[in-house]
Amino acid sequence: MQYVLIIHEVEDYELWKKVFDNAAEIRRQAGERTYQVLKYENNYNKIVHFSAWTSIDAAKQFFESPKLIEIRREAGVKAPEFIYLDQLESGVL
Repeated sequence: MQYVLIIHEVEDYELWKKVFDNAAEIRRQAGERTYQVLKYENNYNKIVHFSAWTSIDAAKQFFESPKLIEIRREAGVKAPEFIYLDQLESGVL
């Protein structure tokens, strides 16, 4: 399984969340399979988006597309950091 970890600050969480939710279908079509949205403990506008993808190539193509760059701008995203990950192991304790 391939994953993407995105860390970014947003201007307004509620605005970002609305745009994020409205993009669910295009994210699914691009290859996103599951996601989690987390926030920093003391900063509601510092967001971590962790998601599973069909492939790293699909994720990069999606996140680097002009359409997504515009969506991020509309959502008030500040300087996102993208980390592309391949799973080595998982388990339940």
